[in-house]
Amino acid sequence: MKFPPPLSPLTCFTHLTRLPALPRLPGPRLSSALLGATALELFVLTGRLIVYPFGLTPERGGTGPAEAGSAAADPPTTATAVTTPLPARPTATPPVVLLHGFIDNRSAFLVLRRALTRHGRRLASLNYSPLTRDVRTAAELLGRHVEEICARTGHDRVDIVGHSLGGLIARYYVQLLGGDRRVRTLVTLGTPHGGTAVAPGAGVHPIVRQMRGGSSVIEELRGPAPGCRTRFVSFWSELDQVMVPVETACVDHPDLDAVNVRVTGIGHLALPVHPTVAAAVREALEAPEAGEDDATAAGATSAA
Repeated sequence: MKFPPPLSPLTCFTHLTRLPALPRLPGPRLSSALLGATALELFVLTGRLIVYPFGLTPERGGTGPAEAGSAAADPPTTATAVTTPLPARPTATPPVVLLHGFIDNRSAFLVLRRALTRHGRRLASLNYSPLTRDVRTAAELLGRHVEEICARTGHDRVDIVGHSLGGLIARYYVQLLGGDRRVRTLVTLGTPHGGTAVAPGAGVHPIVRQMRGGSSVIEELRGPAPGCRTRFVSFWSELDQVMVPVETACVDHPDLDAVNVRVTGIGHLALPVHPTVAAAVREALEAPEAGEDDATAAGATSAA
């Protein structure tokens, strides 16, 4: 798979399906870029620790795990979730489900939430437990909540944005549990689609082991997926130190309709909070489906 040169960090991602060819802009040496990205990661991590407690509780007016149907019956080692109440009357665009990464919560999407709500998108945030031991279990729970969201809103489909492990859970649901009939677009941010060699605590936590290359989950996702109806947009960063190699965050599957968006100048934690990435995610979600526009999305492009 060939990837085009990245754009400047100040260049906004405007049209997912038709990007004009742009010359490569001069940039800093890798050492300087990596230093800047690392500093930004530390800044984001500090902010994440400050807002983390606020993401542990259900959103205002939301439903806790005990109110979320079958989720209440799950043992503590599986997953729990909270959702934002969505209007019963369908809107023009489907709801967006936000799914966080490992040992994180809905607070990871503060910037993205603002970017999407300003443009009229309805959101639902799911918190799965850090005690979740299996991607498959979390994917099943995600499926139940998607069904509940569709029932409440009257929409037949939703969009999903997943960061890191959240994107892997969402892909498993879409590709292997029939979720493609419910998910219109799946956007992943720094997700180890091909498995990553860097998995802190891999010998301790079972779900982290499933993110490594060659795991049973990764191998299942390599299998055939004929007729998958979901459109994939994966954002990957050349400075993502959690994805090794960095291209593992790309969707590379012959049966999937996928666009891989290369991000420059930021690391793993900054992906869901960078304003330019947030704008690019919004554009990706607003791109017409096949048949709605003559333009087609394929291959790879660049952003941020």
